[in-house]
Amino acid sequence: MERAVPPTVPLGQMEVFQALQRLHMTIFSQSFSPCGKFLAAGNNYGQIAVFSLSAALSSEAKEESKKPIVTFQAHDGPVYSMVSTDRHLFSAGDGEVKAWLWAEILKKENSLILAGGDCQLHTMDLETGTFTRALRGHTDYIHCLALRERNPEVLSGGEDGTVRLWDLRMAKEVQTIEVYKHEECSRPHNGRWIGCLATDSDWMVCGGGPALTLWHLRSSTPTTIFPMWAPQKHVTFYQDLILSAGQGPCVNQWQLSGELKAQVPGSSPGLLSLSLNQQPAAPECKVLTAAGNSCRVDVFTNLGYRAFSLSF
Repeated sequence: MERAVPPTVPLGQMEVFQALQRLHMTIFSQSFSPCGKFLAAGNNYGQIAVFSLSAALSSEAKEESKKPIVTFQAHDGPVYSMVSTDRHLFSAGDGEVKAWLWAEILKKENSLILAGGDCQLHTMDLETGTFTRALRGHTDYIHCLALRERNPEVLSGGEDGTVRLWDLRMAKEVQTIEVYKHEECSRPHNGRWIGCLATDSDWMVCGGGPALTLWHLRSSTPTTIFPMWAPQKHVTFYQDLILSAGQGPCVNQWQLSGELKAQVPGSSPGLLSLSLNQQPAAPECKVLTAAGNSCRVDVFTNLGYRAFSLSF
C-alpha cells in the first residue's frame, strides 16, 4: 500500500524508486489515534502512513507488523504537523490544513486487487490507475479472492485446484494448498477447480469441484467437510455460521462442526452470489441478499426466511 511509482518511472524500477524514497525521507510529524492503537506519521513527500501499534507490540509480531497498514498522499509538499481529536486527524502542509476522519483513514485502501483469466493477481493504485505489480503462481485462471483483515495478505482460488496465500508487502506467495490432493475433500467427478473462498482470522473455507471444506490455515489442515453434494459458487462467514450457495435455490446455513442448520429457499433456480450488508452507519439496512439465475435479488432481513425480492 505504498505510494505508486510515478508514470515516468518504469514499473520494473519500482523497488529501486521506493528504496531511494526511503533513503531520502524525513518524517516531520506524528500523532496517535484517539483509541491509542494507531500511530500516524507524516513525511517530506506529503504522505501519511498509519501504523498498528497493537500489531507491532504483539508477542507474535513479525517484521511486516512494523510496516504501515495504509499509506496515502495527504499534501503536495511536506506534512509539517499533525494533531488528533476524538474524531479527526489534522495535518498541516505548505499553506494548508486538512482534516481526516480517523474512521475513514483506518478503512482507507489505495490499491485494488484483481485476478482472472491470465492466471495472475494484479494490484492497481487507485490514485493513479496504474498497475503496480503482478503476482504469478497459478497455472490456470483464478475464480475467487479473499482478503485477510488482520494481515496484508490475500487468498486466491483457481481452476488449477489450488488456494494460494500471498503476502502483499513482500509481493510473494507464502503458502499453497492443493485442495484436490486431500482425499477427504477430493471429488474427481466434479473436477479440481476452486470456485468460492472466504477467510476469518486463521480459518478458511473453500469449495467448488472439491467438497466445501473448512481449513486451519496455519497448519494447512482440513478440519470440517460439509456434506453438500452440489458444487458451491459462493461462501461467507457470518457470526458462528458459514453461509453457502450454488446449484439449487437455497441459502445453506452450516455450523462450523459441519451440521446443516437450515436451507432457506429463494426465488432463483440457482444462486451465484451472496452479500451481507453490515454497515454500522445503516443498522436498519442490515440484510443478506442472494442472486443468481433470474432477474431477482432476494432480500433476507432474517436468515430464516426471504422477506422480499428486488427485480431488474
